[in-house]
Amino acid sequence: MNEKLQLNVEGERHDESKIATLPKQIAEGEPLLEETKKEKARLRLKQGLAIAGPFIITLGVGTTSGFSAVLLPQLMSNGTSIKITQDQSSWIASLAVPPMAVGCILSGYLMEEFGRRLIQMFAGVLFVIAWAIVSLSKSVEVLYLGRIVSGLCAGLLSPLCLVYIAEVSDPEIRGTFLASIPLAISTGVLVSHSLGTFLNWNLSAAICAIFPFASYIFNYFAPESPLWLANKGQTKKAEETFRYLRGYSKPASDELHTLLNRTTDAKVNAKSSEINKETMKRILSPTFLKPLITMFVLFFIQQFSGINAVIFYSVDILKSTTSNVNEYLATIIVDIIRVVMSVTMCFVMKKYNRRSLALFSTVATGISLLLFSLAYRFLPENYSWVSFVIIALYMCCVNSGLVQIPWILTGEIFPTTMREIGSGGCTCFAFLMFFTVVKTGPVMFSKIGTGNGFLVYAVIALAGSVFIYFFLPETKNMTLQKIGDGHKDDSDNINATKV
Repeated sequence: MNEKLQLNVEGERHDESKIATLPKQIAEGEPLLEETKKEKARLRLKQGLAIAGPFIITLGVGTTSGFSAVLLPQLMSNGTSIKITQDQSSWIASLAVPPMAVGCILSGYLMEEFGRRLIQMFAGVLFVIAWAIVSLSKSVEVLYLGRIVSGLCAGLLSPLCLVYIAEVSDPEIRGTFLASIPLAISTGVLVSHSLGTFLNWNLSAAICAIFPFASYIFNYFAPESPLWLANKGQTKKAEETFRYLRGYSKPASDELHTLLNRTTDAKVNAKSSEINKETMKRILSPTFLKPLITMFVLFFIQQFSGINAVIFYSVDILKSTTSNVNEYLATIIVDIIRVVMSVTMCFVMKKYNRRSLALFSTVATGISLLLFSLAYRFLPENYSWVSFVIIALYMCCVNSGLVQIPWILTGEIFPTTMREIGSGGCTCFAFLMFFTVVKTGPVMFSKIGTGNGFLVYAVIALAGSVFIYFFLPETKNMTLQKIGDGHKDDSDNINATKV
């Protein structure tokens, strides 16, 4: 038998019963043929169905992010059953974010201990409960509780969905699948804004509960991550699941061979030393710290480009900057643009390098923010529609890479043995920055003016493009094992990949 096709984790030959479970050409030692288009399409469909649950539940995360933009104007209008102050409104908007950071930390442990699929199902049930609390709220305190629980769910799911999608996807399509997560968030924001524009906030919250409920059904039938199964010693199940999702082509077989061998090596190493000491050694090593710091800076640039300040306070921002445009209609138009750009990026990611897109998007975002600041400060009121056009342009720019790339890299960039800790840590940091932007946005706009506030975001975005040019690694079309090799053996070579 061809040595490259032997998949036993000890590196020995398969016994006859094992060989009998594989296709005839493998059992006879013949070379594997290239996948036919029909077979590749069938495997892509299986992978697409596997990520349907994470995609749908991420819609729920998007509805959580967008809900405050339409909830707060309704609560502050006359005739509402719950009266709130300006300070309470900022807490309702931002209170979902700190639990997101907590959820990210918990997610790393829970997904490693109980599996990616099971925790997604648990979070789906908890998410339904959170929306029920919001929908049935009769006081500000109960609203706070609902927002806290929904934020915790969003935090649990953010690293979890990214890791799961990365581990079940073919390298060629992984970028597109991971780019579907920002698409799901954009769609969720559009849905919550649309519902809140035409319906009462109580009914809107009840409808939003449909998404996590539907995701539970999809996740129930989805396979577990092959990598997690292998890490837990379920080698046979891991191989069966991998074959179900990825097929029997030579590249897939080579990747499975590497995956199972490295899982075995990791177990041997774990037995030879104390686990806690080994984990701390890995956390403090450059192979982990380097990608972690890179992701921290990248998420800082992403969040302080102002994207979530615009999403959370879109109605108020458009109302204060555009006197001759309906702010609710304008908000929906901006959301549609964001969704269209997210869909477009799912295809663009397949063609262009991560670094090229991130660099272009960051520079374009900084320029559009600068234009908005100048338009707000110097254009006369009867030309305020220009501010709306620039915000629409800003949405195109920021969603052409800066929104998507950090989340994609979260599922890819960390070494296999540290992916749970790394993804949880950097998404926790992302949500802390998220909270900072959402909580400080209104204060900054009121203290220094909306135009100057957007100028601050512009400077950060433009400065961030310098960091991206020199330090952002390229991971397009690389297997997760190869990315790990790059960090382990030649991380500088990855970082030196040119645009």
